[in-house]
Amino acid sequence: MTSIPSGPIPFGFDDLRARTTLRHGAVRWPQWVVTAVSAATQRLSLPRIGTTLAIGVGTLVSLAPGLLPRTPGAQAILTGLLVALALGIAGIVRFVVRRWGFDINHRLPRVRLPLLIATSALVVGAVALAGHWQNLLRAAMSTAPIGVGYWPRWLIESALIVGAAAGVAQAVGWMLRKLGWARGVSLAVVTSALVYLLAAPAVVGWQQAAYAGANAELDPTLVQPVSDARSGSAESAVSWSSLGAEGRKFVSGAPVGPARVYVGVESAPDLKSRVALAVRELERSGAFERSNLVVMVPTGSGWIDSNAVRGFDQRFGGDVALVGLQYSYAPSWVTFVFGRDEAVDAARALFTAVANRIRTLDHRPKLYLYGQSLGAIGGSSVFADDADQDRRTCAALWAGPPAGQVHRAGATVLANSSDPVVHWSPALLWRAPELTGARLDAPLPQWLPVVSFVQTTADLLAALDAPAGHGHRYGTDQGTAMGTC
Repeated sequence: MTSIPSGPIPFGFDDLRARTTLRHGAVRWPQWVVTAVSAATQRLSLPRIGTTLAIGVGTLVSLAPGLLPRTPGAQAILTGLLVALALGIAGIVRFVVRRWGFDINHRLPRVRLPLLIATSALVVGAVALAGHWQNLLRAAMSTAPIGVGYWPRWLIESALIVGAAAGVAQAVGWMLRKLGWARGVSLAVVTSALVYLLAAPAVVGWQQAAYAGANAELDPTLVQPVSDARSGSAESAVSWSSLGAEGRKFVSGAPVGPARVYVGVESAPDLKSRVALAVRELERSGAFERSNLVVMVPTGSGWIDSNAVRGFDQRFGGDVALVGLQYSYAPSWVTFVFGRDEAVDAARALFTAVANRIRTLDHRPKLYLYGQSLGAIGGSSVFADDADQDRRTCAALWAGPPAGQVHRAGATVLANSSDPVVHWSPALLWRAPELTGARLDAPLPQWLPVVSFVQTTADLLAALDAPAGHGHRYGTDQGTAMGTC
């Protein structure tokens, strides 16, 4: 029978006694056994107070209710990144307070176990509530509930992400210790300067080239239009190749229904010449002879929702012309952050040119204005400083306007309450979003400072992956809901 010498052996095993007393006498264990067991027991030590709080807060924030259903992988990425960030902040705080000679773990050693238990209980409860919320969203959007493997996969992938981040942090710390703080900081400054001067421009150039390549790529499934009422046809002054990827989608299809005019960024060298080309295309295609004309402001990439096209066809019985002008081929979020003025300038220039041309006609089609997402901001800018605009325009419609930043007087606004584009704004950090007129299409989470901003930002990545009628996806009511003169 083995007996262990008396003396406290706390949880965590700060000290391991190598000697044990057997019935036949004392035995000294080999050193490698002592070392292995000591290392193993050290790993069983309670986590620091800061570590427990960081993991708990990061996990709880990541599991707060969002606007859209998430895959386990998407949820794991959010959890892993937030926990890694919280651990980094905890490490910085720990370093600073130790410089002041204060160590909360030594001052409050008995707090560690109760804190760990309480935090674990909160996380388990948050997982249960998050699963319930996910299923509520999925039921409202007519999708399948989460499966039994959802949370195990989430846990494993989150742990891997946190582990990878911790490994990188350990490597950086090791390098700093080897180099010393002075040389480490100098190296960091030099590296940052090189990234700013060389790597960042290279990445931006690569991204621009990628966007340009995607814009120029010809989709073999799209057929060049034969109708002279479409841009890109043989009679059109706008070549098929210059329309861009989204322009070709817009003008292709059956040669019936609305006249469709589109001018791409490659169709003419500058905005003024592109606007003039669009007006000439409207004249050539017979668009001014239709009873209704809709200026459609595209999103950042030049995309015009096909649901809106079908909606306008239904709304006006085919007696309508649609015109769009591409101002960028970068994704909407890139244009929203870095090139919002391009959308504003293009929308104003095209609308003014079309309205002025209509004034000179004997047969004057009714003029409408439409925009979705960033296109809604561009279209709304037409009304910003023109008191006479309401008399020149029959009606306007905005779908999914970012943070409601649109001129609403006299306009129809379509906004899903589950659309993160409608919610997102830096102001979401400190105040609830303005959702006046939004359609409640799914359960709406309670606004929380900072937390709602984090959740909405994560939901932006999947805004277009939601089922039809939810998130940032809108239907034919983009056309059929347009008002009248």
